[in-house]
Amino acid sequence: MKRLLIAALACVSLTIGAQTASQPTLAPLYYKCRVYFTDKQGSEYSLRHPERFLSERALQRRKRQGIKVDATDLPVSAVYLNQLRSMGLDVYLTSKWNNTAVVGTRDLLLMNDVAQLPFVAGIQIVAHYENMPKASGTNRKNRLNSVNNDYAGVSYREAYTQIDQLNGVALHGAGFCGQGMVIAIIDGGFYNADAIPGFAHTKILGTKDFVNPAADIFAESTHGMNVLSCIGANEPGYMIGTAPEASFWLLRSEDTYSEQVVEEDNWCAAVEFADSVGADVLNASLGYYDFDDDIDDLTYDQINGRTHINSRTASMIASKGMILCNSAGNEGGGRWGKIGTPADATDILAVGAIMPNRKIASFSSRGYSADGRVKPDVVAMGVLSAVYGANGQLSYSNGTSFSSPILTGMVACLWQALPHLNAYQIMDIIRRSGDRYDNPDETYGYGLPDFFKAYTMGLIMQ
Repeated sequence: MKRLLIAALACVSLTIGAQTASQPTLAPLYYKCRVYFTDKQGSEYSLRHPERFLSERALQRRKRQGIKVDATDLPVSAVYLNQLRSMGLDVYLTSKWNNTAVVGTRDLLLMNDVAQLPFVAGIQIVAHYENMPKASGTNRKNRLNSVNNDYAGVSYREAYTQIDQLNGVALHGAGFCGQGMVIAIIDGGFYNADAIPGFAHTKILGTKDFVNPAADIFAESTHGMNVLSCIGANEPGYMIGTAPEASFWLLRSEDTYSEQVVEEDNWCAAVEFADSVGADVLNASLGYYDFDDDIDDLTYDQINGRTHINSRTASMIASKGMILCNSAGNEGGGRWGKIGTPADATDILAVGAIMPNRKIASFSSRGYSADGRVKPDVVAMGVLSAVYGANGQLSYSNGTSFSSPILTGMVACLWQALPHLNAYQIMDIIRRSGDRYDNPDETYGYGLPDFFKAYTMGLIMQ
């Protein structure tokens, strides 16, 4: 396998470098490659001192659920990373759980030498660029500067239906609005989220950009800001999210300027960061099946929770004591039709979209997974979902991008109410509270959950 990979790299590099006399000389492309390591020898970290690489909150979350820190939690070997740097490679990010690193170079033949290193198990090209990615693509000259703290009374207003469908109003009424819970949102940017009045009372703990650390996460795509509003808006009388009292980490993994496999690596790094800072629930309104290079496109047999690195990572999240809610995708009426990655992962909640009348949205991606599991897991409102627009005004959007965060906030509220349950148990009672639990299918999954019903189910569980 390793020898075949080396040959493939050499072939690609030589093909790109070939020029005829009549052709202009082209600047070499810049490549990002995923390097798989054989082990973690030389790591400066030890399982005896997990506090050096996991926060106290992360350790307490695991302790509460009886989860031990294991070898997958150890950071990638710094010795190996330094060896790659000494060879002239740029090191962008690592994955502890997968024991990988993403490196960059314009000399693809150099990767042949990397493949020969005794600690390298394999290499995969995950991106290429004519120019390096931009720092920020959104002009913020007209960004909002004022914050309005004058709230006019408690009311869900236009967000009422999307919360009430899940019987979330009742759970809120019982006093569970996400207090003490930490939610990580992994997305493509959070344009103006630091300036919109409706987020004045939203507890944002911090941000991190895994696409380009030099970018302004609040000057990139509006998508993540829309998503945040579904969960964290806290403007009574105007817009209330499903977990308005939760705290948030805003993480960027999606490169909105291209669609390449490296975004899966960005996503994995964001998930591991969320784990390390102590997140309880994650929302990812992202999915992959169709890439810029057709050779990278998914085939149906790959939707099995194991083939793609982001799906393998997603399938580990519950074992670390967290819950992932991931949008099922918007391909229901298209050529592909199915869920993508990482919605195919095991032990997560893949979320489809329904309309206000509770019928399935035509665009909502269908299951099953290739290995026969029920997908999507559940559904929530994803048509005419109330969100904040870029100007901070109430708007409406369609997509599983919004059904997923609407559900995410309720998951956080439910777990706040039932702290004695672990991640697997919380997901189980959510599925069992679904209106199609006894007859799940590839369209609705287990159906529309009833979060107050799930709460009453969880109260009697030990």
